[in-house]
Amino acid sequence: MEGKRSSKGRSEMIEEREVRLSVIIPLFNEEENIEPLYLRLKEVLEGLEIDYEMVIIDDGSTDGGFAILKRLHEADHLLKVVRLRRNFGQTAAFAAGFDHARGQIIVTMDADLQNDPGDIPLLLEKIEEGYDVVSGWRVKRRDPFLTRRLPSMVANFLISEVTGVRLHDYGCSLKAYRRQVVKNVRLYGELHRFIPAIASWMGISIAEVPVAHYPRRFGKSKYGLSRTIKVLLDLLTVRFLLSYSTRPIHIFGSLGLLVSSMGIILGLYLTGVKFLLHQDIGSRPLLLLAILLVVIGAQMITMGLLGELVVRTYHESVDKPIYVVRELLGEAGGGNR
Repeated sequence: MEGKRSSKGRSEMIEEREVRLSVIIPLFNEEENIEPLYLRLKEVLEGLEIDYEMVIIDDGSTDGGFAILKRLHEADHLLKVVRLRRNFGQTAAFAAGFDHARGQIIVTMDADLQNDPGDIPLLLEKIEEGYDVVSGWRVKRRDPFLTRRLPSMVANFLISEVTGVRLHDYGCSLKAYRRQVVKNVRLYGELHRFIPAIASWMGISIAEVPVAHYPRRFGKSKYGLSRTIKVLLDLLTVRFLLSYSTRPIHIFGSLGLLVSSMGIILGLYLTGVKFLLHQDIGSRPLLLLAILLVVIGAQMITMGLLGELVVRTYHESVDKPIYVVRELLGEAGGGNR
């Protein structure tokens, strides 16, 4: 009985202690890659001589991967396994990993052995220099050009231009974050690749380091050309979140005023035609267009006002601030009393 109590106490201490580094790896049907990845990752992390944990997210795999993960966990309690009930997607898997990670620094990577765990020390060196996010850059990427590299190049250019956060390789999962960065980012849809851009509203510092990339040896890729369309659609969401998430009236109101103004101008023109030129305008398509533009403009302005109410309700109900403090010197609210 005493032995069980002592064992339980040690287990709770392992769970409760804070660690310096958490490595998060989402996977889906990567049975053949799990053990080689674990052994290589374990070798690298042991060489760092810091407190660490490995968090693997089994995103509803249907192969025998979970049995392997369970066996590895039983032999190594520094390996934490989070098994999702079904395949929710990579973004949800990353979100689950962030929720269960306890490290001050969080590193993410893929499970397909195309990322090299040996590059993790490079990311940590940059973090120690004071950066909040360090992104891997697959300079010599080992993927097909037409189906993977070319779409990725186009996507990276568009994302950098639209968000203002310029990275060469948004799609590289090998990244390092300070804990407060990912804990202040809420992920949904397929926004995991945009984390550096989404987090940029906090005023974070970002660096890139070249990392190795290897061709896939086992299994098959879960992504195709259809991913590019999803990236473009998600990019619109990210742009809106970065620029107008706390002031939706600015975009909807501006568009509404523009559209209404066009309708009013057309209406004034038709009024002049009616009273100055004495022409019939009742059957003109322009009259219907003018009315339609004014109505649409009014609806867009109303949508912006409703958006403002939703945003205000959200921030006040969850007590979510619209700012992030980097550091605080002295006591807030101090003064003579």
